[in-house]
Amino acid sequence: MCNLHYVEQGMSKVRSGPLTPCPSPSWGEGSFFIRMRSAPPLPFRERGLGGEGCPATTRLCTRPAMWSDIMDETLTMLKELAEAPGVSGQEGAVRLVMRRYLEPLGEIMVDNLGSVIGRKAGVAADGPKVMIAGHLDEIGFMVTRVTDEGYLKFQTLGGWWEQVMLAQRVEVYTRFGSLIGVIGSKPPHILSPEERTKVVDRKTMFIDIGAASRAEAESWGVRPGDAIVPVGPFVQMHNPDMLMSKAWDNRFGCALVIETMRRLGEQGHPNVLYGVGTVQEEVGLRGAATTTNLIAPDIGIAIDTGIAGDMPGVTLDDAAGRVGGGPVLLIYDGSMIAHTGLRNLVIDVAESEHIPLQFDKMPGGGTDAGRMHMFGGGVPSVVLGVAVRYIHTHTAIMHRRDFDQSADLLAALVRRLDAETVRRLKAGD
Repeated sequence: MCNLHYVEQGMSKVRSGPLTPCPSPSWGEGSFFIRMRSAPPLPFRERGLGGEGCPATTRLCTRPAMWSDIMDETLTMLKELAEAPGVSGQEGAVRLVMRRYLEPLGEIMVDNLGSVIGRKAGVAADGPKVMIAGHLDEIGFMVTRVTDEGYLKFQTLGGWWEQVMLAQRVEVYTRFGSLIGVIGSKPPHILSPEERTKVVDRKTMFIDIGAASRAEAESWGVRPGDAIVPVGPFVQMHNPDMLMSKAWDNRFGCALVIETMRRLGEQGHPNVLYGVGTVQEEVGLRGAATTTNLIAPDIGIAIDTGIAGDMPGVTLDDAAGRVGGGPVLLIYDGSMIAHTGLRNLVIDVAESEHIPLQFDKMPGGGTDAGRMHMFGGGVPSVVLGVAVRYIHTHTAIMHRRDFDQSADLLAALVRRLDAETVRRLKAGD
């Protein structure tokens, strides 16, 4: 029996697994399928494989109706982080997931607002302190009032555009558990001509949880302040590298923190690395402020979403990032201008590692680096991430290859941040 090392089919490496002869002659002589926990929805077309003991003609069979998603270790982590409920101010479930992944990698701290920090000393125990941070919180809503009829009024958490809110499913998290609901909307049949051309004001919106009265809703545990989380499960699309889910802003960033620390655990680094999951980024970069105060970093790297511009109606001047085009370096956002020396180092590292690098700006938003770079006498900081389509909605799309290349870039960058390099960056040399 041959053993598959890896196969590439527009996606990242598939981990080793035994190959089993295909049971149907129609799939062709010399065809095999891989027995894993699961397999890709997009059938592998005939493609040569490299594997110890595999015949040169080995092929993978096409079996589209019976494949399910490949869930390697990284995809499992991404799914767990993305699907965990965690709107701003109520990030506990996400923190538990991230902490579980961080615990094997270093010492764990949690600040008084709930941000989680993993500390990993490198080969120089007294080396410069490098902080990399993704934020735990996702955009969502908060219950503000229950009407007499049992509907919920709500406050938005983070930046929402009304047109993407109506008729979307949500989950309300009460002390007694979660309740499914939907943001109600009028059917088009009863809209006046004037109403059809207007964006609905969020102040008039409500959530229907199926309760017949305020008393019934309250008997289910609903109270003002309860978290309301968008419903948007993790899905691999027909191209399995395209990953669709709620909360990519910024659960992929939390996953990149973990993956970077994993990779550096294998290779070492000349600094002390702090991998952080911050709270309340979407409502004011608050967790970044408290964790920066705790860590007092020498270098700050925020990981956050770039806005994908590869869709109809968006120009390169609106958003330059392309899904699948590699990591994105933000040169400017509403809270920070990228540090020139650190920006140049990122460019140099990307070139030396043969990693494609995209550049973009985001004047309409801020990132955790906006708090990092103003700590003390100043902290050289940059923002790195991946291009994501449809951020700040119930469902967004990112590319797996962008994630893997970002992890490669971050690990290589941290390995370059020795004491002398950091000294020069801080001095502006």
